[in-house]
Amino acid sequence: MLSADVAATPFDLKMEVDSNGQAADIATIDFQLMERVGAGDHEAFRELVERHQIAVVGTVAKMLGNPSEAEDIAQQVFLRIWRNAKRYRPEAKFTTYLYTITRNLVFNETRRRSRKKEVSADELEENSNHLIAASSDRQPDSELLQVELQRAVDAAIAGLPEAQRMAVVLRRYEQLSYEEIAEVLSLSVSAVKSLLFRARTTLRETLSGYLES
Repeated sequence: MLSADVAATPFDLKMEVDSNGQAADIATIDFQLMERVGAGDHEAFRELVERHQIAVVGTVAKMLGNPSEAEDIAQQVFLRIWRNAKRYRPEAKFTTYLYTITRNLVFNETRRRSRKKEVSADELEENSNHLIAASSDRQPDSELLQVELQRAVDAAIAGLPEAQRMAVVLRRYEQLSYEEIAEVLSLSVSAVKSLLFRARTTLRETLSGYLES
């Protein structure tokens, strides 16, 4: 659990309208909480963390491919929000602001890792093979195949260039719109669509063996 101690799925038209209304309500609540956080309200900050920490931790974990480090990076995301709350202006949805901070910290971490190769590709493959072998005695074939497929998908996403990876994670797992992703990545909507097209092409090629079976 992150500490708060710091100084579409498509539906029919009717459901889509309701969803838009709900999204507006969520954005309003986030803005109101940020106003209180900017005034130093710890309880409002705790509520803001509870509302968004699962999404942030999940995004970081998928970007870095290491769930054990995701919570530490997510903690840094929320610390930045706390420290900069007084300067926050609702020029975009709070979640856009949130994922922009997340993007910056994740990209910093991936660049740090690229300079410091702590684990070799051979070690990663050996660990993966060991996990699959260790679980094969305890899982039925269908479940084992599903686990292996999920690992393959995660590895394929992790192998994408960082901007493509972030676009895929925000689109597929967090259901952000093209416009929101464009704001997070400081790109045009057409550039985001191009990123996603290239990413999906790469993923299809990487996972072709699974898709054909």
